[in-house]
Amino acid sequence: MKAPIENFYDWVQWTPDAPFLRQPYGNTWKVYTYREAFDEAASVATSMLDRGLNKGDHVAILSRNCCHWILADIAIMMAGMVSVPLYPTLPPDQIRDILAHADAKALFAGKIEKWDSASLPQGVQLFQFPQYAGCAAVDSGISWDDLIASSSSAFTPHVPSLDELWTILYTSGTTGKPKGVMHTYRCPATIFDLEMRYGTMGMARLGQYRFFSFLPLNHVAERIAIEMNGMVMGGSISFAENIDTFIQNIVSVQPTFFFAVPRIWMKFQSGVLEKAGEQKLKFLLSLPIVGSLVRKRIRHALGLSSASITLTGAAITPQPVKEWFRRLGIQLREVYGMTEACGPVSLTPFGGWSVGDVGRALPGTDVRVDEGSGEIIFRSPHLMSGYYKDTIATSEMMQDGWIYSGDRGRKDDHGNLFVLGRIKDVFKTSKGVFVAPDPIEEELSKNPIIAQVCVSGLGLPQPIALVNIANHDLDANGLQSALESHLKEVNLRLSSHEKISNLVICKDTWSEANHLLTPTLKTRRVAINDRYGARFSDWQKSGQSIIWE
Repeated sequence: MKAPIENFYDWVQWTPDAPFLRQPYGNTWKVYTYREAFDEAASVATSMLDRGLNKGDHVAILSRNCCHWILADIAIMMAGMVSVPLYPTLPPDQIRDILAHADAKALFAGKIEKWDSASLPQGVQLFQFPQYAGCAAVDSGISWDDLIASSSSAFTPHVPSLDELWTILYTSGTTGKPKGVMHTYRCPATIFDLEMRYGTMGMARLGQYRFFSFLPLNHVAERIAIEMNGMVMGGSISFAENIDTFIQNIVSVQPTFFFAVPRIWMKFQSGVLEKAGEQKLKFLLSLPIVGSLVRKRIRHALGLSSASITLTGAAITPQPVKEWFRRLGIQLREVYGMTEACGPVSLTPFGGWSVGDVGRALPGTDVRVDEGSGEIIFRSPHLMSGYYKDTIATSEMMQDGWIYSGDRGRKDDHGNLFVLGRIKDVFKTSKGVFVAPDPIEEELSKNPIIAQVCVSGLGLPQPIALVNIANHDLDANGLQSALESHLKEVNLRLSSHEKISNLVICKDTWSEANHLLTPTLKTRRVAINDRYGARFSDWQKSGQSIIWE
């Protein structure tokens, strides 16, 4: 097995002039060949070593996806250092806390909406990416161009052993303080070794390897599926310039491999239906010759005319969405994984079709469902080494070589895995982000008008809140106004992914008698979701912030 950076070195030798990174600037693309990417990253790596950084040091990256993100990551690996990628939307205090906890010696920053020098702990060197249009200026530190210009000429790129620490990936922190997941080079090397041997993902079937990177590269899914995949397969990685040019960019690229979270697939679907109309499209697709032409046209307009591998993950994609894309000739295959597993745990096999499940365990991975709790537990040869500087959390998550996922699930007789929700109350939205409902419910309950509240949102774009109303002396208009005002106030204090889209006033009072409350008058989340869940999507699409059932 080889670490993906070694595969990159091989492609530099074998196909030096092949395109590797493609960054859009308006209507033009800046293309880095494999040799050009190697030379630029080598200069940056040399300059880091010249400036007092050493092999084994931890170096962070704070940026949205761009070619310099991957160039910086390659430079870190070439210098024998450890990468610590961060969410680019973190507030300054969280950035500072993570950099301190990670013992970061340097930070690459660029292509972010806001920059605050307070993000940087004392003693951490700052390196700037080149300025990207519409992004904040990092107004201190050493520029990318200066790093290249000041590097010494002599440099031998580091070839890591498989058991060297590769990266520390910090979790989103929605279930508590972010934890640093440690992975050695053996983890990605094993994932791709198993893929080459068993072909579960189907990479060998592609022929051409065009990747499109837009999900956060600090997340394990994008890191493995796009960056490491590109290095191993010798493909080209293209980027979206910004959200407004996303469709223009992907249409230009027409990737052969595409991975997205459910929310993206649903946006694609709504965009098509908004233009074509559901009934009209259904009729056109039913026509033998016209239907074929319409399918091709839509796939091209979505940038997916060449995509033979289309994956969906981070949250479960609704079955009707998958069926809709299937009618267009686009087979969405589910991936289930965790940062602690360096990404994938289960996957719909190439050519397969998921009906409510998230595929089967990957080769080399054992998946079980605990008989008592219903919790999904698994082990594989590409699990984390542990949480950085947190042996207690590590021992709680990993027991006898098994990871306890916190997800409820089941397996059918064919080995297909079904994810039924979280063992605890935390859930994922369709954007693939965890939301902890308890703190939000506490905020909503501060208004005495609200007697009971249950925040839900598994698979929804945004959380939704169901409530019982307490006795009050307001008329209908006054009550409506008070609830709207309170919802706005609460949302102002929440992160973007936590904001409540709708407050639904339920007509039936929750009680122990109707099994919606426990004997201690706590809400039964599963029962409430079962009772109201079928209407969540329609309520959210209504556009009304306050809904009366």
